[in-house]
Amino acid sequence: MSRPDRIEIEAAGQLGHVFVSTRPAGAAAGEAGPAVVLIHGIGVSHRYFSRLHGLLAESVDTYSIDLPGFGATPRPEHTLTVADHATYILGALEQLGVLEFVLVGHSMGTQFAIEAALQQPGRISQLVLMGPVVDAKRRTVVQQALALGRDSVFFESLSSNALVFTDYLRCGPAWYLKTLRVMMGYPTEQKVTGVSAPVLVVRGADDPVASADWCRRLAAHASQGHLLEIEGTGHVVQHNRSGEVAGAILDFAGLRRTAGEASQGRPA
Repeated sequence: MSRPDRIEIEAAGQLGHVFVSTRPAGAAAGEAGPAVVLIHGIGVSHRYFSRLHGLLAESVDTYSIDLPGFGATPRPEHTLTVADHATYILGALEQLGVLEFVLVGHSMGTQFAIEAALQQPGRISQLVLMGPVVDAKRRTVVQQALALGRDSVFFESLSSNALVFTDYLRCGPAWYLKTLRVMMGYPTEQKVTGVSAPVLVVRGADDPVASADWCRRLAAHASQGHLLEIEGTGHVVQHNRSGEVAGAILDFAGLRRTAGEASQGRPA
């Protein structure tokens, strides 16, 4: 699989990067479904989606987005809200002609994904929320920091930690802390009740950030919610168990699979 093309896109007054992998013209003619779009969390970038992106791109058109202020994109002049990020996602994809898609968010990216589904519900066929935040029962920065620290020490691989922490350095503390305040204030559990698309909540079974209880509650609050736990991994489930996650996304969305491992998760 070739590396995705990087496209710089300005939308909603902000500049971001979209990484695009499209299938050759005529591939699986007549059976193409909606594209899959991957949205990263706080402080990080498309890089921790690389394995998942590559597997999905074997079956469907796949897009990973570096949101304004993250990865190699320039910092916005002001703090962006969750709604601002969602507006950017929708605008950037519209410019690329991607009008219907499966939207996949990880960590804070689940907030952006939910908000996009609320802004333009007709464009999002399915919503996948991986390692969602913030647990309504653990709404302090200290609690979140302790959970993230525990995850990185006990449940992450060396490669996932390397990807996350080098991206944190690129992000810088100032922008991270500004975005953290936005993340902590977003009522994820309340907002997901307004999503009309089917929702799949995915968590690593060892994830201390997105607990089993929290993910069950979130799935229950969605009008068409489902939960999948994937064994043997923590918060960065899409990197450490990319085959299982790719299979779960494609199966949930009813998209034709041509490669990748079978889903090994534990549905609930």
